[in-house]
Amino acid sequence: MNPIERQLETHAFLVSDGAMATELEAMGEDLGGPLWSARLLLTAPERIATVHRSYADAGADILTTASYQASMPALLAHGCTRDEAEALLVRSVELARHNAPPGVLVAASVGSYGAFLANGAEYRGDYGLAPSELERFHREHVAILAEVADLVAFETIPSLTEARVLRDLLDATPGACGWLSFSCRDPEHISDGTPWVECVRTLADSSAIAAIGVNCCDPAGVTASLEAARAWTPKPLIAYPNSGERWEGGWRGPPWAPERFCEAATSWIAAGASIVGGCCRTGPRHIEALRRMRMG
Repeated sequence: MNPIERQLETHAFLVSDGAMATELEAMGEDLGGPLWSARLLLTAPERIATVHRSYADAGADILTTASYQASMPALLAHGCTRDEAEALLVRSVELARHNAPPGVLVAASVGSYGAFLANGAEYRGDYGLAPSELERFHREHVAILAEVADLVAFETIPSLTEARVLRDLLDATPGACGWLSFSCRDPEHISDGTPWVECVRTLADSSAIAAIGVNCCDPAGVTASLEAARAWTPKPLIAYPNSGERWEGGWRGPPWAPERFCEAATSWIAAGASIVGGCCRTGPRHIEALRRMRMG
């Protein structure tokens, strides 16, 4: 039984955390540069620890590490030695672990190759690499993180080709498990245009993929995506969309208040979500509202 299944034995649904970058920027941190939030693993790890504590205090069942853009190639390009890069990946898990109350899971965040490019390609999936090239890119950091975290969170994946590579890497790692969540063009398609249900079918038989879902998307489209997925897999589904704001060279539109976000989450759960949380521009108040909803 994997960690998600064990937690779901005693909870109707699990609450994941919210955005890391939003909280760091609120502290005055400049996240410019290709490493984004992961740069603070080098320069200000105590700030990352503070964000983890805020989500633990809000009642999150899962803390996600600040390693989304901390791939081995990215860290090496930043000037780290291989040993230093490996130590930083381990540190990202330790920072979450040390601020996680007993029973709270630590999910090691792994972004797509598009996140490494730092040009928005994680919302297009148009980088055109062969599966063997994607496997070389991901192999080492996935192995390191899977060894030290409770599970691996493959996040904002825009490409079915990349999803297959990540599935195979996780399946080949003894004892590893995790979730895979996609970035979506709309409720019916992921970002590279592949039909969403084809992605779900592709992952449904994986022994290591413990949950399938969507993140970094419009919360208004989540229910339709989950309803379509539930017809193709009995696996737990996960949904952690953005705050309701839209990225148009800057965040546009009013954010959903935690109460509205929480009300929408009731429909995600009814559609089959076993894990709910937040992505960009959500914060501890959203997670606290989700936790209160579970408590009744």
